[in-house]
Amino acid sequence: MASSSHNSTARAILYAFIANFGIALAKSWAAWLTGSGSMLAEAIHSYADTGNQVLLYLGLKQAQRPPDSEHPLGYGKLSYFWSFLVALMLFSLGGVFSIYEGLHKLSEPEGLSYLWIAIAVLVAAIALESGSLLGCLREIKLIRGNRPFRAWLKGTRNAELVVVLGEDIGALVGLLLALGFLLLAAVTGNPVYDAIGSICIGVVLLVISVFIAMRVRSLLVGRSADPEIVAAINTIIATQPGIEKAFKVITIQFGPDTMLAAKVRISAGVDIETAIAHINALECTLKQHVPHLAWCFIEPDVED
Repeated sequence: MASSSHNSTARAILYAFIANFGIALAKSWAAWLTGSGSMLAEAIHSYADTGNQVLLYLGLKQAQRPPDSEHPLGYGKLSYFWSFLVALMLFSLGGVFSIYEGLHKLSEPEGLSYLWIAIAVLVAAIALESGSLLGCLREIKLIRGNRPFRAWLKGTRNAELVVVLGEDIGALVGLLLALGFLLLAAVTGNPVYDAIGSICIGVVLLVISVFIAMRVRSLLVGRSADPEIVAAINTIIATQPGIEKAFKVITIQFGPDTMLAAKVRISAGVDIETAIAHINALECTLKQHVPHLAWCFIEPDVED
């Protein structure tokens, strides 16, 4: 399951990279030819998104490095660091630039030309970005299984997929805004609509940036494992022979890996060797049934 999750994330990043890089080149050409501020904002947005994919893939690979003496719990949280950097820097910079470009065009309106080229590029970009979004949603479906999408989005610890999803949605909304305002500029002959479109795109990017940054921040600080994993752990402990109850169960997510610490009550009247055997059996059962449980620390006790 962990390998499947990693492969799904890598595929989603690849879909977004290919789509964004191709779209960025087309938008750059259209922006230069038409002088459209909305198109330039969209081009910068697509280049930023292309860079985002590189950083996300870098984080995905670095998070797989094995533990060492300096990092005994591994490098899993590096994926959160790169995801946070993408949200905080590249999204925000793209949003700020789009707003700046729109304000500049408002103060110094410039005539637009060859708008049909910009419109054609935007229509093609919407088709490509829709394909990227569908690819991302397909990979999410493979991971979330039968869980409702909203429940997965609320509980997932996969920062990369959340960022890619946010990028794809932001890109698609931005493209639709750019197309709508360019059509208004073409129909009315007023370039001010193009400037307003650029500002609106910037606002969308900033909102998505804040949303993703807040989600990833909790993972950087230290968040428990996915609720489904926690429920599975509690069920296994409650049904394990020789274990009467769990006083406390703590989980922390480290990228794809999970750490578990639990205090349990051993059945009364057993000797130390039997108690150790019960704990070892519990740890084996947990690692067999809980995906990517990398660390498992079980403490026996008689009270909390």
